[in-house]
Amino acid sequence: MSFDAQAPTGPSVVIIGAGVGGLGFAIALKKQLGCHNITIYEKANDVGGTWRDNTYPGCSSDVAVHYYSLSTDLNPRWKGSHGSQPELHAYLKDLTNKHSLRDNIEFNSKFISADWDSARQSYDLVIEDVLTGVTRAASANILISAVGVLAIPKYPTTLPGLSTFKGNAFHSARWDHTVDFRGKRVAVIGNGCSAISVDPSVQLVNFTATPYSECSKWIFAHVPGVMRLYRNTLMAMYDSRYLLFVSTWARRKFTEFLKRFMLDAAPAEIHDKIIPNYELGSKRLIVERGDGYLASFRRPNVNMNSDGIAEVTENGILTQKGEHMPFDVIIYATGFDTDKFSYPVRGLKGQSMEEFYDSQGGPTAYLGTTFPGFPNFYALTGPNTCNGHTSVIFLEECQISYCLQLIKPVVQGLASSFAIKMKPTLAYDSWVQRRLSCSLFTQCFSWYRREGSKKISTIFPGPLTLFWWLTRSPQWEHYEVEGGEKWEKQRRMARISRAVGCISLIVFSNWALSPREMIPNTLSRFGTQLLKFPRVPLGTFFQGFA
Repeated sequence: MSFDAQAPTGPSVVIIGAGVGGLGFAIALKKQLGCHNITIYEKANDVGGTWRDNTYPGCSSDVAVHYYSLSTDLNPRWKGSHGSQPELHAYLKDLTNKHSLRDNIEFNSKFISADWDSARQSYDLVIEDVLTGVTRAASANILISAVGVLAIPKYPTTLPGLSTFKGNAFHSARWDHTVDFRGKRVAVIGNGCSAISVDPSVQLVNFTATPYSECSKWIFAHVPGVMRLYRNTLMAMYDSRYLLFVSTWARRKFTEFLKRFMLDAAPAEIHDKIIPNYELGSKRLIVERGDGYLASFRRPNVNMNSDGIAEVTENGILTQKGEHMPFDVIIYATGFDTDKFSYPVRGLKGQSMEEFYDSQGGPTAYLGTTFPGFPNFYALTGPNTCNGHTSVIFLEECQISYCLQLIKPVVQGLASSFAIKMKPTLAYDSWVQRRLSCSLFTQCFSWYRREGSKKISTIFPGPLTLFWWLTRSPQWEHYEVEGGEKWEKQRRMARISRAVGCISLIVFSNWALSPREMIPNTLSRFGTQLLKFPRVPLGTFFQGFA
């Protein structure tokens, strides 16, 4: 009889979403904890998340791709400095196959809800088959949300007449590849990261204008340590950009540089329209390479209108100045709904996540990862974890490393659940908001800030090296543990072992550094004192640690 070492046993782990965060978490669970009882529910029919859904022309990472990838799975064969959507999607599919994750993924399965059962120490899940609409029940001892913040397209729903338009209209994140743009009049609504990739003439904007040579690829693949060193250099370079948010001098100098760049690239007739009237850093910095977005306005068939939209009509757009502009296609490059942190989860006493948020005046979490009253529930890119200057993947890896330390005792059967306490959560949130209140983010009108609220619930108030430092190890006293008697005993014995080891090292070092003639005298005195020590049964000594 043979046994499959990969057979799912032990506490069950459910991950919501098969994007880079969900895949990275599953890989870490397998490699670091030897946990294989993992199920990933993915609403689509393939892995990839953001890089599966966003297929608009020019879609690319705005962070150098050697840093915008998992540190456990570096790729020496990137074609250019910034990965394109097809290349990044292929990378994630390769990861899935390399780590044998497809058997762990249930595709076309939409997560509907989760309710914590204290008696069974698990979540009761409802999962919907998106093809048939049929729901089914499931359970999870550990529940992880890896849906990301760029999952729900944001439409300008407040615009009058949005549903009256008779042409083709779609969001850039849900690109309609059936539309033939030849000879069509196209409107792109928006002026952010997605919009600058979608050229108004619907021609490809090349973001990867700096290709890697075959020599560079060979060096990355065959010279040990070079690719890792390059990645670490990129990490330091990107994180140093946080100076722009805290240094007025650095922000002023970089603003002057960017203004010169923009005015040189764009035609004179739109100069007064392209310079923002808000502080640099209030919105995410936009990366443009080559003859891209700004240069496209030099073409005769491309125009910029900043008059504002009064209404969408049957065949076009009416501006706030009363000008009607006819269009055949409208593309909404209006970003994503990032302030919901939508987790349809109920924790202790049936409290929903929305109810908890409302009680705190907005999305709140400890280290953006754990929530009081929600045992064994962890979220990647939760409240106050996003940034405007560097790679979100590194941040997710910090969260994963932190969560694994909490999950390990549960997977090993040493504890049933961990839940962050309310007091440290409120203290952490107060620290976050206090730091943000002294920053330029208070001036933001962007996805950095929750709509209709003074609370900044998206941005982390520091460089990612600070986030790494905060998440390097849990402060166990901040957590309530259920069924953790074995775990507590193990921790006590570990503390005793460390104490004995330290004392032994100190004693040995003291003797080793003492003059040789003093050692016999020291041993003699120690033996004399030991004989005077009262005899205590060995079992009595260890009874206090049982």
